[in-house]
Amino acid sequence: MNFLQNNFKYIALIGTVVILSGVGITAIVLNSNDGITIELLTNAGVMVEAGSTRIYIDPYGLPSSYSAYPADAVLITHEHGDHYDPYSIDLIKTDSTEFYFPAIMSFQASIYDATSVVPEDTFQVNNFNVRCFYMYTMPGSVDSSHPQENNYTSYIIEYRGFTIFHAGDSWNIQEYEQLHGEIDLVLLPLGPGCQTMTGEDVVAVIETLEPTYFIPIHFTEDAKDSFILLYKDSVEACGCQFIDLKYFHSKSF
Repeated sequence: MNFLQNNFKYIALIGTVVILSGVGITAIVLNSNDGITIELLTNAGVMVEAGSTRIYIDPYGLPSSYSAYPADAVLITHEHGDHYDPYSIDLIKTDSTEFYFPAIMSFQASIYDATSVVPEDTFQVNNFNVRCFYMYTMPGSVDSSHPQENNYTSYIIEYRGFTIFHAGDSWNIQEYEQLHGEIDLVLLPLGPGCQTMTGEDVVAVIETLEPTYFIPIHFTEDAKDSFILLYKDSVEACGCQFIDLKYFHSKSF
């Protein structure tokens, strides 16, 4: 693995996608075409790569090997410990890494000199266009662990006409109707043990968005196996391809 990492630039030139397998890690070497690659990290963590740009969303529980894959930008949905993980952030940050945190995370933003964002804010990371979107659970309830008024942020990332939506920890919320027909790849949480959409709600969101692809995030293996058994056919009946991606594995589009 060290040989492959040390020769990253030379491997990338051959125009293929190489998956490096080690203990608890699969690292991506991007090809030289115009595609985009998604690597599923632990919990809701995702790494998005295209060209020479690498964006992380909610990096969590990263192996030390990821210091070899520095971030151009880190996007955080909210401050819960399974989404905001300073250890993982410190592994992948550089002097030029850009950080985007929900505005309510003012203390954490001060540590990383992050840009504070709220839903509907937009920004660019090199050739990526990013739109912050809504993320909340149990609207109107005092028991919500993701209150609507906190203005936590999910993220919509567009690269050369391909649009990805990372929902973070969210319910099936009414704002998703605004995204109908806009999303190519949707990343939705399956829970469990957290106030997120799951089961029939995930299918309902896919029916609303009508994406081309769906990759589950924020799951245990048992929960994902159960979802596949009960709901995969319903997802694909919506014309959406279900992609069963394991943590620390990747998919190119």
